[in-house]
Amino acid sequence: MPRPLRVAIVGSGPAGIYAADALLKSDVAAGPGVSIDIFERMPAPFGLIRYGVAPDHPRIKGIITALHQVLDKPQIRLFGNVDYGTDVHLDDLRAFYDGVIFATGAMADRALPIPGIDLDGSYGAADFVSWYDGHPDVPRTWPLEAEKVAVLGVGNVALDVARILAKTADELLPTEIPPNVHEGLKANKAMEIHVFGRRGPAQAKFSPMELRELDHSPSIEVIVDPEDIDYDDGSIATRRGNKQADMVAKTLENWAIRDVGDRPHKLFLHFFESPTEILGADGKVVGLRTERTALDGTGNVKGTGEFKDWDVTAVYRAVGYLSDKLPKLPWDIDSGTVPDAGGRVIQETGEHLTSTYVTGWIRRGPVGLIGHTKGDANETVANLLDDYRNDRLGTPGSPDPEAVDAFLAGRGVRYTTWDGWYRLDAAEKALGEPQGRERVKIVEREDMLRESGA
Repeated sequence: MPRPLRVAIVGSGPAGIYAADALLKSDVAAGPGVSIDIFERMPAPFGLIRYGVAPDHPRIKGIITALHQVLDKPQIRLFGNVDYGTDVHLDDLRAFYDGVIFATGAMADRALPIPGIDLDGSYGAADFVSWYDGHPDVPRTWPLEAEKVAVLGVGNVALDVARILAKTADELLPTEIPPNVHEGLKANKAMEIHVFGRRGPAQAKFSPMELRELDHSPSIEVIVDPEDIDYDDGSIATRRGNKQADMVAKTLENWAIRDVGDRPHKLFLHFFESPTEILGADGKVVGLRTERTALDGTGNVKGTGEFKDWDVTAVYRAVGYLSDKLPKLPWDIDSGTVPDAGGRVIQETGEHLTSTYVTGWIRRGPVGLIGHTKGDANETVANLLDDYRNDRLGTPGSPDPEAVDAFLAGRGVRYTTWDGWYRLDAAEKALGEPQGRERVKIVEREDMLRESGA
């Protein structure tokens, strides 16, 4: 009787779990079966859902429920706190599995090459998100001394950063934020947050619901300058062809024509302002310089030569995420992705790196919403299964699942399991219960390992 197809998935965020789900729903799962091990460098699963979604967005975190149902399947094992490239390498995985799928996502900030970007007070949005989401590998404190703050970018991450900076700490207390984050936000001095986009309202990458949520807080006054409401032929075509872009533009138009209210924290959404320099004195941020832009007819913009200096003492760049290079895999340095064809990893020679696949942001870059990841995973898995059926996969020397446990034990790797996640989950919920909160996130890696029983 043939043994089950053995697959390793590196990364336990939505991309990795959707790939596991696609494998479980395949005809191969019915016979001879599939056996899946998911490796995750954090002690807890769920990737960017746990460490990249703002805590006041429980609706998005509800996706965890669907992911949870997949990881509950008996054909899947979770190995948490296992770092690819340190604890386990590609050759190790090939010894145990027929195929390896990398689904490692993106956690770093994309660079913004303008003068002053390295000044004290200039931050990457991804680092701030990791702090307020209780990531164990970042500092426990965050400097929140600036009364006036700039956020560069017009995507949902920029909105998250601006909203967290503009809300009061107590507004966020009902969420899962850990005590160190609540204490840090209580000291936040920000009263004005300025969000900058170099193009116009029709080109903003906000989701309509995320944008409208800004206005729901009793402490945030959202302000849009009527002069920033402008469209050219390209912008009008975008609105006609994209319902979400049209909804965003309508929301911004409504905010631009209303009177400014008296909510204490002012959040300005600026368009047609391209950041050209972060201004500094004594090594610290003292301002932001932007160039006014104008639409060119196509929906793109050109500089006008008109510059303005903004009085801010902190700048957060939210211009995109970047994946970390994975050891032993080819790499496209410009896109920050692994070269692929249909999810198959492609070497410089143009040939498929046998038994090796990618899905999610490590494959296509940090674009699209979580739902877009599912189609990506389905394509990758379909090609892995095609290679399996046509005998194009390598043959592992040690396909017995117990060989993986023995290997990790021999390496001295202290790993967490799916049962361990249930224990950690219960511990976080127990911390929240006395305060009437769903959970309080545990931050320290050592505490996570201990609660997980590792």
